Order: sequence, then structure tokens, then C-alpha cells
Amino acid sequence: MAREERAAWVGLVVSLIAIAVYAAVVAGRAASTPLPEVDWLGPMLWTIIGGIVISIVVTIIWGVVAEGGSLRGENAADERDRAITQMGDRVGVAFLVIGGVVGIALCAIDAAPFWIANTLYAGFALSSVVGGIARVVAYRRGLV
Repeated sequence: MAREERAAWVGLVVSLIAIAVYAAVVAGRAASTPLPEVDWLGPMLWTIIGGIVISIVVTIIWGVVAEGGSLRGENAADERDRAITQMGDRVGVAFLVIGGVVGIALCAIDAAPFWIANTLYAGFALSSVVGGIARVVAYRRGLV
């Protein structure tokens, strides 16, 4: 498995776990508090930062183990890896843009910060998950 494919798998799995953790924490807090009043900032920041850090660490560790202790060029990204990464980014960025536009619209109508932030978070989350799925599928089935 190529280094870039491992990174795609790690990013996808970690994103799904981070989203699930965030949703569970917010849902748990919403059991006793109205949803727009839930303390969401801490869990959101921790799942974003934690997801990034965990993805980096797991990708490095998996790379070292898979490549026999070396992080040098034997398994460096080639043209196909770059094309797949670019395609995954293009697929994912659409959801990021949608989340941003809806977030701006929510600001324009003076929505509660909870809804604005969670719309942006959903855009980031969908971008990561859908882009990750696109990458993994492209590695398994090839670029069309």
C-alpha cells in the first residue's frame, strides 16, 4: 500500500471517529440543555485538533512500520498518487464551500453561534469524509 493511500485511510477513519465523538458529546450535553445553548466550543476544538494530531502520528507510525523503519523514498508519491490526492481534494472542497456559504448566510440572518459554527464544522467534516472516500475508492478502483 502506497504512503498516500495509507494517509487517505488514516484521515478517513480518524475523521469519522472525531465526528462521532463530537456528536456524542454535544448530544449528551443537549439532553439537559437546549441545543443552541450547549457548550460546543471545547469539544469542537478538541476533536479538530485531536483529529489532526492523531492523523499525523498514526500516518507516521504506520509508514515507519510498513516501510521497515525507513521514511525515505522507496514508497514516495508518484504521479498517480498526486492525481488521486488532487481529485479527492476537488471532491471534498465542494462540501467545504457549501458549509462556508451556508455559514455566511446564517450570519446574515443573525443565527445563534451554535448553528453557524456547527454548519462550518459540518462542511469541514463532509469535506474530509467525502474526499477521503473518493481517495480510497480511487486507490481501489482507479481514476476514471
